[in-house]
Amino acid sequence: MSETAASKTKTVSAQPREPLSGFAFALGAYLLWGGLPFYMKAVDHIPAYEIVAHRVIWSVPIAGVILFLLGRTSDLRAAFRSPRTLALAALTAGLISINWGVYVWAVAAERTVEAALGYYINPLVNVVLGAVFLGERFNRLQATAIAFAVIAVTILTVKAGGLPWVSLTLAGSFGLYGFFRKTLPIGPTQGFMLEVMLLSVPAIAIIGWLSLHGASHFGPTGAGDIGLLLLAGPVTAFPLILYAFGAKALRYTTIGIVQYITPTMIFLAAVFAFGEPFSHWQLIAFIFIWSALALYTLSLFRR
Repeated sequence: MSETAASKTKTVSAQPREPLSGFAFALGAYLLWGGLPFYMKAVDHIPAYEIVAHRVIWSVPIAGVILFLLGRTSDLRAAFRSPRTLALAALTAGLISINWGVYVWAVAAERTVEAALGYYINPLVNVVLGAVFLGERFNRLQATAIAFAVIAVTILTVKAGGLPWVSLTLAGSFGLYGFFRKTLPIGPTQGFMLEVMLLSVPAIAIIGWLSLHGASHFGPTGAGDIGLLLLAGPVTAFPLILYAFGAKALRYTTIGIVQYITPTMIFLAAVFAFGEPFSHWQLIAFIFIWSALALYTLSLFRR
């Protein structure tokens, strides 16, 4: 074996192996997110804003218990003393609440296919955000992938009934959320707790207003809905926390591949479980998106 080959082998073997627990955390998060449409179908008779309010309220105790067990409550106290941290957390909280609201509405309105497309597009949106905000340059594969995504959106706009605003809103809000979330100077679990605490103020106001007007589904007249709304906390908090631990332990390339599990599950649920229409023009658009993601994944491996 030549000296160069030997050094390459040594470099490859010296790379730290990713822990199996990290992969399990990430896989669990994406599987839970992929199954979320079934929960959303169960509560599709409840207004989206009420569901989002309960997602916020019941996430607070879960995140609080986890922070207490981790012994990181002091980080949260420090965050409340920092105006910059609070401002950033308010921004990310607003973005994730938009994402949640549109997603809940899309499933209820039988537009789950568009939601799946949004989360397929999300990795490519992240590349564009890196170019716009960080001055990063596209490589050839990334540029081709983005061009394919633009073609897919154009096809849907011209041939499949109008601009896919659900897909673009979900991809854009989650992409911006992830981008600004990285600048939040606290850990992922602490950041999530800070976000839901800030959102709990309008969430409590919404639930209180609905209760005063007899329109709340969380009460004696909606006994069957109480259990479903209590589940809003776990289905919101657990995937985000699992993802936070998984992303910390895994390489970006691994996360970049595993993330396709969620939109694939959402897409399959929409077409085969919910029976949503899927036209041939949508199929053509999805083929462009899947091709774009293949190129994007290849660019990750090359990098």
